[in-house]
Amino acid sequence: MRLFAAVIPPAEVLAELAEAVGRLRGLPGAGRLRWVQPEGWHVTVAFYGEVPAGSVGELGERLARAARRRGPVGLGLAGGGRFADTALWTGASGDVEELSRLAAGAAAAGRRTRGMPPELRRAPERRYHPHLTLARQNHGGGTDLTPFTYALRDFTTPQHPVPSLTLIRSHPPPPGHPGAQPDYEPLARWPLGVGGA
Repeated sequence: MRLFAAVIPPAEVLAELAEAVGRLRGLPGAGRLRWVQPEGWHVTVAFYGEVPAGSVGELGERLARAARRRGPVGLGLAGGGRFADTALWTGASGDVEELSRLAAGAAAAGRRTRGMPPELRRAPERRYHPHLTLARQNHGGGTDLTPFTYALRDFTTPQHPVPSLTLIRSHPPPPGHPGAQPDYEPLARWPLGVGGA
């Protein structure tokens, strides 16, 4: 199963994001992008890829420990950017250092779990760039994302506490449905900063 760990921004943050995305979807070219549906909005902290079912229990135990070791995370969203011309995102703001420590703990949980994909165990640590993906190019691309990033330049939300770390299963869209989005299934949640180390 294809898994990742994420934090879900608080409802107050997502409500402000929904207003901003509504304005973005009115820009020229917006109809040619694949917009992430609000129920799929999240900030990934660690991506695991294909995980054997037998490893999920141990991964969950390790993620629970990583969540307990982190204090509450105040999270907001601010600005925007793009990865090449393939994806449009808004950045995380607030307690980004604590969020980065949570991401490091979640990544280590994956590396230490028995049965995980070898490429995950060998993957070099990369600088964490917390963001929430808003839209992706359709196959073939062609939409200039510059006006969208420009429209997000002054976007900001207040920060609110994130209560938990979530393990999510990604169900890919069925073949033959170009532009379809994956479905995200939360498998488990662990409160942040509850119970110490």
